[in-house]
Amino acid sequence: MDLAEGTSALITGGGSGLGAATARRLVERGVAVLLADLPDSPAADLAEELTAAGGRARAQTTDVRDAEQVHAAVQAAGDLGELRVLVCCAGVATPGRILGKRGPLDLETAHRVVQINLLGTMNAIAAAAPVMSELDPVGNDGERGVIVMTASVAAQDGQIGQLAYAASKAGVAGMTLPAARDLASHGVRVMTIAPGVFNTAMMAGMADEVRESLEALVPHPSRLGHPHEYADLVAHIVANPMLNGEVIRLDGALRMPPR
Repeated sequence: MDLAEGTSALITGGGSGLGAATARRLVERGVAVLLADLPDSPAADLAEELTAAGGRARAQTTDVRDAEQVHAAVQAAGDLGELRVLVCCAGVATPGRILGKRGPLDLETAHRVVQINLLGTMNAIAAAAPVMSELDPVGNDGERGVIVMTASVAAQDGQIGQLAYAASKAGVAGMTLPAARDLASHGVRVMTIAPGVFNTAMMAGMADEVRESLEALVPHPSRLGHPHEYADLVAHIVANPMLNGEVIRLDGALRMPPR
């Protein structure tokens, strides 16, 4: 889909990491971006930076677990331009074993992971899709919008301690095809990216030896992924009308071991 002037994108978790890289890439292409993120995120600073550089960006405090806040973010994105793109990057990876050293799995923490990663993504789709469906189609294929969700290689290669995280990301991957089928008649495509190990805030606190061990697991290139590589794939998905209803692993051929 060609993103004409006057187009906007909503990016959940847009203040940092994969979401921030995606915001930068879309702004480069003339798209206005609404950065939906928590109040303690760098989203406001990023929006100011992008605006100062000549782009169009706005930050909106959003907890993706709250349907009303997500609807408000969709409306705010629509105020910036026609909402043609939704990218769901909001997520957490809090670990927890079923039977750990501190006892059984903390269900409150596990439920929070699922609520943010899976239900938060579902909230965003449910809020954005009706808006996209009412837009005029563009191009020869009659497209109205594109939705890109974020799963993880943990959806297939969940490690020890990733019960809730792997389940939530597997749920996102599982939504991809039925969501694409649901929205096909409305001219809205749905894709999912399943990243491997990427150089984001989740990795920032790791010791050098842990980081190096993760890099060694990636066959080629043997390093952490760069956020801009995720953003590159988002941009290609938006541009390529035949990409629909599929999960793409972006992982350098990584297959995660049990631990």
